[in-house]
Amino acid sequence: MRAFFDTPASGFNNTMNVIRFSDLCAQGKARGQRVFIRADLNVPQDDAGHITEDTRIRASVPCIRMALDAGAAVMVTSHLGRPKEGEFTPADSLAPVARRLGELLGPPYEQSVPLLQNWVDGVDVQPGQLALLENCRVNKGEKKNDEALARKMAALCDIYVNDAFGTAHRAEGTTYGIAQFAPVACAGPLLAAEIDAITQALAKPRRPLAAIVAGSKVSTKLTILRALAAKVDQLIVGGGIANTFMLAAGLPIGKSLAEPDLLAEAQAVMTAMKARGAEVPIPTDVVVAKEFKADAAATVKAATDVAADDLILDIGPATAARLAGQLKQAGTIVWNGPLGVFEFDAFAHGTETIARAIAGSSAFSIAGGGDTLAAIAKYGIEKDVGYISTGGGAFLEVLEGKTLPALDILEKRAKE
Repeated sequence: MRAFFDTPASGFNNTMNVIRFSDLCAQGKARGQRVFIRADLNVPQDDAGHITEDTRIRASVPCIRMALDAGAAVMVTSHLGRPKEGEFTPADSLAPVARRLGELLGPPYEQSVPLLQNWVDGVDVQPGQLALLENCRVNKGEKKNDEALARKMAALCDIYVNDAFGTAHRAEGTTYGIAQFAPVACAGPLLAAEIDAITQALAKPRRPLAAIVAGSKVSTKLTILRALAAKVDQLIVGGGIANTFMLAAGLPIGKSLAEPDLLAEAQAVMTAMKARGAEVPIPTDVVVAKEFKADAAATVKAATDVAADDLILDIGPATAARLAGQLKQAGTIVWNGPLGVFEFDAFAHGTETIARAIAGSSAFSIAGGGDTLAAIAKYGIEKDVGYISTGGGAFLEVLEGKTLPALDILEKRAKE
């Protein structure tokens, strides 16, 4: 994957100046220092507590290796699941993460990384050593960013490193408070790469700039659609969102998922795009079924011919081909959401066509969101996407133009 840096996106100021941990290590400033890394190790587990997907752990390894190689005394923490503050249970433990992290790091941690409980009042770790600090959300005051807790955590370290973009939209103790009071607060390599990719895609992108926003409801992504309508050259909508836009364009959608009460909002987005000489492409053909089932009979119809008892579950092949052609001409592509019910093979053609068009495009592409990442994995195009964001909620808030608290505090600290 590639990562670039240009000028900042909406939600960042004109310089997005943060201290980078990689620079501190290169300058020898981490040697012998106590380094506290806030990672995102919140991985899915099965009922037996086995990790089912370890992308976030693997993505956190470079920062940890960087700190160890620099000769620092390294502490790493993360949240896992949704524990109740002050009431630790075995199900909340980072123990499975400690084992997997040890496997990835190798000797001397191949069995497991040391896991410490009740660490807020003190941690004994020496330069060149690593300790994993138990689930940070068990600590009272973490979610509400309690100042007393933040000051205690800041006292544990000489350098605070935020490498958890997935939590950057939350102002919590380990994402914001500790950064306020630590002697040095900086961005880890994963967080820095996210900043670089997002700024490249949204600040001064290579034109045309195309954005794909798909999902079940317009209401959940309305602010994103409004924000992007002011800056993109092409705004492709998919899923239930596309159905609402089709309805707003006067097309029949049968019994498809849509939000009729938001037709005015959809029309406003289309009008805003048109006023800028841009467009929201409306499907000309769709794939429909009578039932929402994996084995339902799929029928391709012109968008004007959808029957009253039809469910639109994908864009049609002509629409997919037209959009793919346009994406191949794009300079920058931002992708959030599949175009249809891609989990059902009969209704996956639209998403696959768009995915392969993005993979084959020379554009800089950035993709984020759980369903998007699942589609990327399904079609095996990970290496062909410019940057895959690890943050779901944070990625969406950046698209909305919001300032992420965890990045904001790092920037403020860099100005001191």
